[in-house]
Amino acid sequence: MEYVTAVPHPPSEAAAPSRSGRRSLAVALLSGALGAAVALLATRQRWAEGTATVAGGNFPLTATGSDVTGVPAALAVVGLAALVAVFAVRRTGRFAVAALLTLSGAGIVAAALAGVADGSALDEKAAATTGDTSATVQALSHTAWPYAAAAGGVLILLAGLLALRYGPRWPAMSGRYERGTDRPRRSPRPVDPERPEEIWKALDRGEDPTGA
Repeated sequence: MEYVTAVPHPPSEAAAPSRSGRRSLAVALLSGALGAAVALLATRQRWAEGTATVAGGNFPLTATGSDVTGVPAALAVVGLAALVAVFAVRRTGRFAVAALLTLSGAGIVAAALAGVADGSALDEKAAATTGDTSATVQALSHTAWPYAAAAGGVLILLAGLLALRYGPRWPAMSGRYERGTDRPRRSPRPVDPERPEEIWKALDRGEDPTGA
């Protein structure tokens, strides 16, 4: 008698793309939401500080991220909206939204790094404080918050790249939540006119037992 040894089958190869899609989805959601929160928080903090000479004395001046540039905050909101919209569209629309998400992250990084050495906001405050339009800020220095905003942009950029690469594998909004879709109606069941109980059941279901 010959014995046949059962050989275990390798795991299904179809499950690998599904797992990678779920992992990329989780990473994209986390990095996109965290990046938007960090960028928005950073723009509310002090980015630059310096002094202006007023009546022979030094007057301290500060500028927040929103004073320096409004681009990172605006693009963070756009990126967050694009991250949510990824699940409401399919195919070409999803690719376009993912590209917008990627560009939002790249724009935040560029604007934040450009704001590191930008002293125009403090110069405007110095001119307003001294009443001299040619006044400039002295002892200009910057904090680390512009780099924090840039880091938030990098996270949004990562979410966009993941959406471009793995977006076709991600789930989309269910059709029952889409506007303009109607639930299919079930055809009425045939009713035996000789059986009164079936007629009453049809009436309870809202159907016409006569078939008219």
